[in-house]
Amino acid sequence: MRDETPEKPVALRSGYTTGACATATSCAAASLLLTGDALTCYSITLPKGQHVEFAIDYCLLDDDTSSATIQTSTQSSKRATASTIKDAGDDPDVTHGATVFSSVELKPEPGVCFFAADGVGTVTKAGLSIAVGEPAINPVPRKMIASHLEKLASQHEYSGGFDVHVGVKNGKQIATKTMNGRLGILGGLSILGTTGIVRPFSCSAYIASIHQGIDVALCNGESHLFACTGNKSEEAAERIFSSDNSPVDDSSLIEMGDFIGAVLKHVRKITAQATGPTAGQLTTPLKRLSIVGGFGKLSKFAQGHLDLHSKTSSVDFEFLADLAKSHHISDADVDKVRQANTSIETLSIVGEKRSKFANALCQLGVAVARKYIPEPIQIDVIAIDRQSFVVGVASSSLENAKQIMRDA
Repeated sequence: MRDETPEKPVALRSGYTTGACATATSCAAASLLLTGDALTCYSITLPKGQHVEFAIDYCLLDDDTSSATIQTSTQSSKRATASTIKDAGDDPDVTHGATVFSSVELKPEPGVCFFAADGVGTVTKAGLSIAVGEPAINPVPRKMIASHLEKLASQHEYSGGFDVHVGVKNGKQIATKTMNGRLGILGGLSILGTTGIVRPFSCSAYIASIHQGIDVALCNGESHLFACTGNKSEEAAERIFSSDNSPVDDSSLIEMGDFIGAVLKHVRKITAQATGPTAGQLTTPLKRLSIVGGFGKLSKFAQGHLDLHSKTSSVDFEFLADLAKSHHISDADVDKVRQANTSIETLSIVGEKRSKFANALCQLGVAVARKYIPEPIQIDVIAIDRQSFVVGVASSSLENAKQIMRDA
């Protein structure tokens, strides 16, 4: 278990990506093959020039070519395996503390070939930066590993190449806590990283997964996407839009959390590309985007906030009171809305006008979304309560709004 966060603010500690860990372990294993020396640490250079040292807790020759963990891809009888423990610093990363390992074989031909060992997944859907059928080792980690191995080969006057098998102990189980399955990465984790460094509590990895989810869905024939703030909103989307003959496909559910801006800006970007010089890269154009979230979070969105986290934006009860007043709610109830403790409480205060009140808030959300999403893409905004029941609906299409209300 990780240490409890101290109450007194302290500087947050950065950590290192799985890609950086895999680079260090690949080099340690290759060094053992080339020199015979088992190293206890290995220093690498990150993409932005920082030099960092990794503790190597396992570095051994493995002559057992029948190993179930790694299937030997060359005729070489020798393979070396090295591992390190990933330290994600103070970032709440699911791979913090995981054992990242690399098994390396020498091959006569120059170059580096990559394989997935236990715990690293394989790409099964188009739309990612790695081709279908390839191990889920992203481009920057591949480049890092290859460049370090080429430098190592030059130092030791070795003219051959390397087969690199990257794995993560218990990676298949850890991957169930990620969005890999929806992205079509099956069998384990992705080896990630663009800088080699994990910034504590950064949102970059989450936003990257949102972008990947959108790309994968569109590249695999989904023209209607559902941007959801959490599990309850996903439940609502599936309940409203699924039918016996046509269930909502998992890949069309984009788990955006608080990052609604990441969805809107990426959709705007790919829509511009689809009509510009890069037209044709997406298999399916986006036809409809349904935004589904809790009433409170969508009240922030209705005001134009694109980050819905409580640290960035808060529920504005003055705004909700003004909205209630504009829908002819009594002055007494408007004052109660202004003094409410929660956004959901405001719904009970407005009573029988709850639907009109919530629908109006959703309509403001549609207007905000339209600033980013061009015609003719249809936009829905659906607000739910804590039990996943729909409390408000708006759409750029009147017929869509009516249909949602019927199915809700």
